[in-house]
Amino acid sequence: MDEAYGSFAEVYEELMDNVPYDAWCERILELLREAGIHGGLIAELGCGTGSITRRLAARGYDMIGIDASPDMLDIAREREMEIRAEMQDPERKDILYLLQDMRSFELYGTVRGVVCCCDSINYILEPAEVQEVFRLVNNYLDPDGLLVMDFHPPGYYSHMLNDRTIAEVREDVAMFWENEEDENDIHRFYLTIFREGEDGRYDRFDEEHVQRGYTPEALKESAEAAGLTDICFYDGYTGQPASADSERILMTARECGKRNTKKEMTDE
Repeated sequence: MDEAYGSFAEVYEELMDNVPYDAWCERILELLREAGIHGGLIAELGCGTGSITRRLAARGYDMIGIDASPDMLDIAREREMEIRAEMQDPERKDILYLLQDMRSFELYGTVRGVVCCCDSINYILEPAEVQEVFRLVNNYLDPDGLLVMDFHPPGYYSHMLNDRTIAEVREDVAMFWENEEDENDIHRFYLTIFREGEDGRYDRFDEEHVQRGYTPEALKESAEAAGLTDICFYDGYTGQPASADSERILMTARECGKRNTKKEMTDE
């Protein structure tokens, strides 16, 4: 997992400019506000170059961005510095970026919410490790805090991507994306990227990414075993209920345990 997005980090934002981050952010904000979270500290797992992190920070949340790729975090920090210089806003809050694996992340205290976008959880291949992510999320959430996470179900890989080759060619960059799935429902992406250098020649980058699709039922079981509660699933970021045809699913869950523990301690 931590080896992904090495060379690709340099062109990631350019190639992801068709992702509707603004619409995704609005849906996340809607869910946070419905949960009574109008400000405070939010952690994003698998934050990448910080596209969602920056948007939530701009809406008044104190943000922590967590990612296992130093290259992605370097770009996130550079982008934040560029925006800060352009805005010249002394009131803009700093974003704390942490180089950590979501399977073992550590925070100094609890947060009001945890966000995990762009199918980052699909990079966790072992169900036991997914449950550990949920356990850590529950541990670091405030009482009744909210998790908002998206993921791809198995059908997305088997029906939409398997054995397909996707090509995208732009003026100064080209990407070729091959897909295959093995008998264990593990999906592999083979990325070949050509990017034009300052001398007019093209540099080539090759990367392999590995993901596993998860059903809502499997994630609900893992989340409940980790202590999370009030688990809901939506079709992407539309707000509609998830269905068998959903290619991207948005999951929400609430922290459980801290408020009851505090009450028990008070009663004693």
